Amino acid sequence: MAVAAVKTMAIALLVTGSVPGVAHAEATAGTAASAACFVIPGSVTAGGDHTATVVTATSPPSVRANPGFSDIYPAGQVRLSGMIANDPDITGTGGAFYGDVVLGSTMYASTYYLLENGEVDRSRVFLTRIGGGWGDATFFETTNYWAYPKPPAFTEQYSLRSNGTITRWDVRADSNGVSRWVNKQSATGFAAVKTMAMISQTATYDTFLATTHGGALYTIRLPRTSPLKPVVKKVRSSTWQGFESLVIEKCGQYGTLLLGIDKDTGSGYLYAVGHANGTATVIKGLGKVPATFTDPVYFRHVLRIGDAPMLFGE
Repeated sequence: MAVAAVKTMAIALLVTGSVPGVAHAEATAGTAASAACFVIPGSVTAGGDHTATVVTATSPPSVRANPGFSDIYPAGQVRLSGMIANDPDITGTGGAFYGDVVLGSTMYASTYYLLENGEVDRSRVFLTRIGGGWGDATFFETTNYWAYPKPPAFTEQYSLRSNGTITRWDVRADSNGVSRWVNKQSATGFAAVKTMAMISQTATYDTFLATTHGGALYTIRLPRTSPLKPVVKKVRSSTWQGFESLVIEKCGQYGTLLLGIDKDTGSGYLYAVGHANGTATVIKGLGKVPATFTDPVYFRHVLRIGDAPMLFGE
């Protein structure tokens, strides 16, 4: 299966506050940064528009809407989106946005370009079919491990199916430079997971932070060894069931800024998460975000790869 490899980055983030939803929040967040950090949740609206909002960990949290772009996708068709990246420095354009999306049961590589005036170049909005069979997927993400400026060391594609199966493919370029998904490996037993988000990208493992339908919060470490043998640690036992989406960015060397999105109420809550270590993980509620989150699809919005270190939250 061919796929355009998605580039990645981590942006620094964090501060203090108070918010419902942390069952065992510590008095201080040991990872608090000296300057306010931020996370950029992107979304696909019901009408097929792309939006992005900068959520900054001031006290209380503050927001700033980035310019949105209309009619990128057919209305009501996008079910899932992986990370979307923006490269603003493409000669002769106003930049490009790229990533993978699932429309119905088919995954596509999505790319669109801007004109130099900042408007979408409607002649260069592309959906390139990757493959079918995604009708039962509840989550996917593409990740790179890249010790920039060295060449990318790993590109992996992950999926979570409704039957609780996590699958990983290695994304490798063939002799013609076409990306292929190879070395498929799967692990079962994750039917309780409601949603998840990448929290670590290292040379030897990737880790996701996951919520369950019952309200627990876990880390799921996926070593790069074969066969795939996840290492699961409980972080919290309750109160996290309300979030349909998680958006994560890095803060400092070890910390994480986490935005939990409850689409039922249109609410977002910001958390400072220390370097994950099971139930000893420090979590500090930073406050309710003064914005409404009711779009059907949310994703991590990043700048082009190479401009920041990899996520390292666990």
